[in-house]
Amino acid sequence: MSAEYSIDSTASVYVYKGGDWYVAQALEVDVASQGETADDALANLREALELHFEPPLPTSTPQLRQIEVEVGYPEGTLTHTYTHR
Repeated sequence: MSAEYSIDSTASVYVYKGGDWYVAQALEVDVASQGETADDALANLREALELHFEPPLPTSTPQLRQIEVEVGYPEGTLTHTYTHR
């Protein structure tokens, strides 16, 4: 079951020209992008921020297994179950 959500937010952005490219850097998070124009850099930064805050998706489904381990103690034997991921 997955839930979709959306949060509208604003970011403070510093835009400057570095060599032949414009750089747009978000000040609240460590995300930056570049473009041939200031508008391109801002559009690229917007996409980078959307990807930065997108929830991660698992690349595979984890397979959980349980194993039992017997540990000897002077008073007797203790059985403990471990979950292996």
